[in-house]
Amino acid sequence: MTTATLTTKGQITIPAYVRHALKVDTGDRVEFVQIAPDRFEFAAANRSVTELKGMFGKPSKTVSIDDMNQAIAKRGASGR
Repeated sequence: MTTATLTTKGQITIPAYVRHALKVDTGDRVEFVQIAPDRFEFAAANRSVTELKGMFGKPSKTVSIDDMNQAIAKRGASGR
């Protein structure tokens, strides 16, 4: 298990082994995701948007911008 110490300013140094495994470098962003009470997952948030292309496969149907705007307006109106 790899550990780090919290400074008085609330900062930690991510150990080199962990930085290498997550492929993070200076200036990259990371996320802390709560997975249970008192339990967090630490994940790299440095993927580019282009890497996400095709992640969910082809859409079953295409939707126009007008259709999206109408759905948003309808949902917004029903919430009042």
